[in-house]
Amino acid sequence: MQHTRIGFIGMGLMGVPMSRRLLAAGYSLTVWNRSRNKAEPLAAAGAQLADDLKTLVSNSDVIMLCVTDSDAVEQLVFAEKGLACYLRPEQRLVDFSSIDPQRTRDMAERLQQQCGTYWVDAPVSGGVAGAEQGTLAIMAGGREQDIEALRPLLEPLSQRLTRMGDCGAGQVTKICNQMLVSCNVLVMAEMMALAEKSGVDASRIPAALQGGFADSIPLQLTGPRMAGKDYEPVKWHVKTLLKDLDMAAQLAKTMQSSTPMAGLGAELMRLHGSQGYLERDPCTLVEMYTEKND
Repeated sequence: MQHTRIGFIGMGLMGVPMSRRLLAAGYSLTVWNRSRNKAEPLAAAGAQLADDLKTLVSNSDVIMLCVTDSDAVEQLVFAEKGLACYLRPEQRLVDFSSIDPQRTRDMAERLQQQCGTYWVDAPVSGGVAGAEQGTLAIMAGGREQDIEALRPLLEPLSQRLTRMGDCGAGQVTKICNQMLVSCNVLVMAEMMALAEKSGVDASRIPAALQGGFADSIPLQLTGPRMAGKDYEPVKWHVKTLLKDLDMAAQLAKTMQSSTPMAGLGAELMRLHGSQGYLERDPCTLVEMYTEKND
């Protein structure tokens, strides 16, 4: 049994497999989720279920978050009876969520002043498969000593942990990651549709391109599902990519940097989402280019 006690908040697509990895590595784990039923499967795996955030904090040395967006993080930390009411200076907060870099910096400063607790932003890349296999790429922002202290805890989750700079740098890096991923999956959708209309079996494309310059993990994971119109189960969400592309646009505006490809990607993702696909898997993007038979 590992000595460090971990509290994990957010039992979504990523939080559940990440929590299972921590349990398998021998960590004492307490979990909390706004919808308690989503956390109950972890109890069967050996986790303790906290009834409230006060209990989770009291049972933990490190608190980890993996929730939907900036507002959700701020609500968890600073709302009435939020984490900031109970955190202590010797504890650390690790946020795996993908959220706004400046809001991350602001919240980290506020938490340090209010509680003495240091914040590490540690967004991840690798999807549900990476979370299940412990092969996530973690891009972290925060004090070097905090990230190094956390490194053993994050080893069961990741193939690589990289400190990108001070707090907020991890979130900037994740935005860059999502720009590449989103534009990749968008062009993949139009490419798959074009191949099929041209008489090519699109299901063969991922294997044909494997190892070449056009290859990517999204192509190997999402390409076959696009070709086969295999949209279930949902492995990630259109709404998540749209949120991240919108953050990229805001960051670019703040930095006075031009991001035309990501900007177009955001509008295409928004169009797709507006047609009922926000909660669906991005492999459904191919539907934008698929002729519908009445």
